Amino acid sequence: MKKIIVLSLILAFFTAGCSLTGADSPKILTPEEAKATAIDFINNNLMQPGSEVSVKEISEDNNLYKIVLNMSSGQEITSYLSKDGKLFFPQVMNIEEVTKEAEQNKNQEETNKAATSADVPKTEKVKVELFVMSHCPYGTQIEKGIIPVIEVLGDDVDFELKFCDYAMHDKKELDEQLTQHCIQENEPEKLFEYLKCFLGEADATEKCLNSVRINRSKLSACVNSTDEEYRITELYNDKNTWTSGRFPQYNVNKADANKYGVKGSPGLVVNGVKISSARDSDSLLKTICAGYENAPSGCGAELSSVSPSPGFGYDAAGPTTTAGCAQ
Repeated sequence: MKKIIVLSLILAFFTAGCSLTGADSPKILTPEEAKATAIDFINNNLMQPGSEVSVKEISEDNNLYKIVLNMSSGQEITSYLSKDGKLFFPQVMNIEEVTKEAEQNKNQEETNKAATSADVPKTEKVKVELFVMSHCPYGTQIEKGIIPVIEVLGDDVDFELKFCDYAMHDKKELDEQLTQHCIQENEPEKLFEYLKCFLGEADATEKCLNSVRINRSKLSACVNSTDEEYRITELYNDKNTWTSGRFPQYNVNKADANKYGVKGSPGLVVNGVKISSARDSDSLLKTICAGYENAPSGCGAELSSVSPSPGFGYDAAGPTTTAGCAQ
């Protein structure tokens, strides 16, 4: 979660010698002292106002204190604190995974060059198509930013959520995308309510389907028929068909993804033109409203200019980034 933020924090600690206590003391903290130090540092320095974390448990691990944190969203995050209380490590990072993602992000930025708002044709009613992978942290980031925009524009915008033609997060991503596709098909008025719940915490599909009261019979019928029509499960089970030999296909929106040249998540298309935009609500509103012949009243709304965090949860602000998930 939030690998860019985590990486920058860790680099800052090692290059600038960031100290939690500000004291040059050899004292080894007790578990209770370590707990108090971590909570004070996180809540006062890393969280947005009004958001706090609590400690579920603390234990010793390889000469560090391992701390399991409870976020206000209900998500649990494991962090580490040096025993002298001077260094805090927000999250364990797998070097191979981070390196691979960095390479993917670089490729995405090079191949996913989009038009600017000046290149978008003007129309009376703007059409917005957002391509994501349901579990891509940068896809969830832009979704959190764009939902308030589409809500404030209301009937003046034609919005459709679509998905890339391959999945990078295995079977759970294929299943979730079929679910979201079918909610949009059967009960479009409930899509954003479901997404707001789903984006709030990882692995919350069942909880969100229940809380939004999705019609399970219609959902199941749609998922099964769409799966059969586009051979989602069949292609998943045949690894010889996987894109680049690594990623299963998801072909429901393949034709549109190819038409617009969407190679990764996210991909934003406004009035038929693939376009780049920052991911905060204010920037997305301006980007979309540039496509109107006559801007509706919703374009004058004041929305947040804070970039949402990548991944799941609403607790923290995220970096301004053009990174994405791409092979």
